[in-house]
Amino acid sequence: QVQLEESGGGSVQTGGSLRLSCRASGHVTSTLCMAWFRQAPGKGREMVAAVNNLGRPTYAESVKGRFTIVQDSAKNSHYLEMNSLKPEDTARYYCAADWPYDGRCLTAWIGYNFRGRGIQVNVSS
Repeated sequence: QVQLEESGGGSVQTGGSLRLSCRASGHVTSTLCMAWFRQAPGKGREMVAAVNNLGRPTYAESVKGRFTIVQDSAKNSHYLEMNSLKPEDTARYYCAADWPYDGRCLTAWIGYNFRGRGIQVNVSS
């Protein structure tokens, strides 16, 4: 089992920045895929970013160029650095982890068995 704990959410104005952190504990291995998902009110859960054990990231089109996912294997942590935030980024953000499938990190929520409780991010106009 892997336990995940998020931190760093909060409220900012449009154009501001936030850094979300996710710390993993338990049966953590270097081969895990680590990801961030988000869910806005009335919408489905979508992948924001994921990173594999080689540090190779994948981003949703809506956040490319604004968000960066960073892995720190030494601390069993990864981070989501969010810049140029927009009101449409307002959502509850979830950290997720699981082992890759067929060598790839999945992009669907159902592909991640280990999940954090989520942390709220609010961006005001």
